[in-house]
Amino acid sequence: MVEFVDVPVTDERAHAMLLEYFADRAASFPASHGEYTVTMPEPDRFTPPNGVFLLLTDARGAFGCGGIRRLPAEEDQPIRFEVKHIWVQPRGRGIGAGRAMLAELESRAAALGAGEVVLDTNASLAAAGNLYRTSGYREIAPYNDNPNATNWFAKVI
Repeated sequence: MVEFVDVPVTDERAHAMLLEYFADRAASFPASHGEYTVTMPEPDRFTPPNGVFLLLTDARGAFGCGGIRRLPAEEDQPIRFEVKHIWVQPRGRGIGAGRAMLAELESRAAALGAGEVVLDTNASLAAAGNLYRTSGYREIAPYNDNPNATNWFAKVI
């Protein structure tokens, strides 16, 4: 049975999962896009009511992670949360784990008052881009200066 476990990003399991995620991204990052930039999540940004960080677990332990964080308010804009660091180990790929994590994060964002969820990704992550498009996200103009990103998405929730 797959479960979502709320943890601080400073939790030992979360930290290990994030390091694995960053190593995987650095190893597969397109050379034409430069060097992958690692930015560890700020703990207070992923703590309610500002956000959450989740581990995806089963009987064998954690095999995925993801988080949401509230973005600064903009005039005449809905409350926005940003999806960050969705990643699933190879043993959990192809079974809907990433889609389940995304849906859970959207639900958590809505519970925290979000009217919109945004995220960024890199074009080299074709499966991620497909996940976002088939989950109701639309491409938008860049909302941040993430050096790893080539595509930005939003979804009203």
